[in-house]
Amino acid sequence: MFLQHTFPPLRTYRLSVIVSLLFLLLALSGCGAAGPSDGPNDSDNVKAAQASDGKNGSSPSPNDKDAGKTAGDSAQQTAKMKTVSTVKGDIQIPVQPQRIVAEEYLGSLIALNVIPVGAPGLTIKNYYFKEALAGIADTGVYGKPSAENIIALNPDLIITGNGETYDVLSKIAPTLVIPYGDLKNVHQELAYFGDLLGKEDKAKTWLAEYDRRIAAAKAKVDAVIPAGASFSIMEDGEKTTWVYGDNFGRGGQPVYQALGRKPPAEIADTLMEKQWAELSAELLEKYAGDYIVMTSNNRTAEDFKADPIWRNLPAVKNGNLYVWPEERSWYYDPLAVLAQTEELAEWLAKHGK
Repeated sequence: MFLQHTFPPLRTYRLSVIVSLLFLLLALSGCGAAGPSDGPNDSDNVKAAQASDGKNGSSPSPNDKDAGKTAGDSAQQTAKMKTVSTVKGDIQIPVQPQRIVAEEYLGSLIALNVIPVGAPGLTIKNYYFKEALAGIADTGVYGKPSAENIIALNPDLIITGNGETYDVLSKIAPTLVIPYGDLKNVHQELAYFGDLLGKEDKAKTWLAEYDRRIAAAKAKVDAVIPAGASFSIMEDGEKTTWVYGDNFGRGGQPVYQALGRKPPAEIADTLMEKQWAELSAELLEKYAGDYIVMTSNNRTAEDFKADPIWRNLPAVKNGNLYVWPEERSWYYDPLAVLAQTEELAEWLAKHGK
């Protein structure tokens, strides 16, 4: 079975053609003759658009032009992407990210005048730069970020040192994982982020000032502390003690890297390779240097002098023990390392005289 095509009678067909032509003529004449009484013309449309922009038909001022140019440039930069190689493979990130969530490496960003929109509460309270972070959103517990908090910030880049959170974070925004220890020192860290964020000149300027201040601190210490004096970086756990290398916070970066000091020779290689060790009371003497920089929230230098285990160590007996709380020693970002180095240099300079 099939459908048979039928056609309208000829008279009906001609009438429909005539009506169509008449409508076409009326439409054409209306387009050419429309005046003020017929509705807005092109000029009126321009004026209306200008009025809606707040310009009331006047020429844009220089500020307006700059604002438009800046907004346009910002939009273009935001839209531009680049490929970055990471431990999670190549990822696409904005060339100039505008809304960074910094789960890690916050100090490096601040040194480059890049203030993120969010960071973990623990790092926001960093002793060395917390004033610079007033109003920054808390993204949750350090190492366990809140996806809900981060989503609310609408980030365009997330920076973390914890690969375990990558699957969650990468679903929110491009996520850059830089495992702790991959960047070995202040120079590597600042240079890396300067290149990543297009702040190479700022990084070079900051590092030049950093080197100047570190050199001054080192000279101050070298003038009064013998070159062969050994240093230990320790943390008091009341029932146990930990010792650290040059890239694990607690003062390791300023003492071993910035001031160029060394741990006791017998354990130096092992310690620097592993970066930490838990010590029994029997091992204290082996790991204790001529100077000890100790993290402790509960005990003072006087408390250690009164302790029967500690008081016989040369560093404690000679008063070469520096005790500070974890809120000052734990951080290892460039800003913290600079401040810690100068703090320890002041103590050593006064103590060595």
